[in-house]
Amino acid sequence: MTDIEYMKMALELAARGCGSVNPNPMVGAVIVKNGEVIGRGFHEQYGKAHAERRALADCTAPPDGATIYVTLEPCCHHGKTPPCTDAVIESGIRRVVVGSGDPNPLVAGRGIEILRQNGIEVTEGVLREECDRLNEVFFHFIKTGTPFVVMKYAMTADGKIATFSGKSKWITGEAARRRVHADRNRYTGIMAGVGTVLADDPMLDCRLAEGRNPVRIICDTNLRTPLDSNVVKTAKSQKTIIAACRAAEARILPYRDLGCEILILPESGGHVDLKALMAALGEMKIDSLLLEGGAALNWSALESGIVSRVQAYIAPKLFGGADAKSPIGGDGIADPNAAFRLTTPVVTFLDGDLLLESEVIPCSRES
Repeated sequence: MTDIEYMKMALELAARGCGSVNPNPMVGAVIVKNGEVIGRGFHEQYGKAHAERRALADCTAPPDGATIYVTLEPCCHHGKTPPCTDAVIESGIRRVVVGSGDPNPLVAGRGIEILRQNGIEVTEGVLREECDRLNEVFFHFIKTGTPFVVMKYAMTADGKIATFSGKSKWITGEAARRRVHADRNRYTGIMAGVGTVLADDPMLDCRLAEGRNPVRIICDTNLRTPLDSNVVKTAKSQKTIIAACRAAEARILPYRDLGCEILILPESGGHVDLKALMAALGEMKIDSLLLEGGAALNWSALESGIVSRVQAYIAPKLFGGADAKSPIGGDGIADPNAAFRLTTPVVTFLDGDLLLESEVIPCSRES
């Protein structure tokens, strides 16, 4: 087998940490000796052993003289666990094949340098694009200190997210909804506006059998979220943060008693300052958000520049209706040349529905 084939094995292992390692990266490792795989490992949970150490512990033969394939540059600093470079050096491994470099300032090439200084051969950049893509959330968070935001919505082929009467269940089919729950497990938080809570009273949870519930963030400028809403009633079992601008302490106390965390933030444009909210969530180590807001919050998120990716689920249906809402509200764009621009979408077919995924091109409106 080739370096590429072994790195593919490491990538498959790394992906198994999805939803469990945030805000750490997903990492997989494969140890090969004399053409045979003797050890496999991946980072399973935040705070637990890293992939390299797990692969070494899994070895069925002494690893001296072996090659280790790892999707991300080995760490060289003390965090929740000791440096992986130490474990690799002590093991007697002679070659390390790396997918992505680690942008963490505590690593950033030093891990590779330390290995080479200890006489270990290092090959860099094998399947780098695939390895980088796997950890796009980690790379964004480590560089910016703010969450990677994915704006998701489901709409009909004529661009409606609900009928003129406000009904929206269900636009897409079961396969698309399962994909949404997989993303609720993947990303650390889920964000919605108080309008969505008032209209739909959602749970905003993950319903996969092995899934993890995301942290719920409700944007609620004037603290109007009902105390008997699902997000408040279940706040003690699923972390719930309500971001507000104006609320007296007496109004806040009942929410806290029910388990909610209240963030009082600056106001911008008549609503919660979303950039300030992202900074606050970053300090709480919330590295990623699935934005499942309504048209007003979607517009505010785009206008504030916090959205990294757009997920548009499109169902082969037509609702019509001049008053039926579209996914993006707000003031809108006056000049087509000033539009928010997206990259060419990746298209996924989901039992009749389409999922279009695009990155938001930074600064496109200014350019």
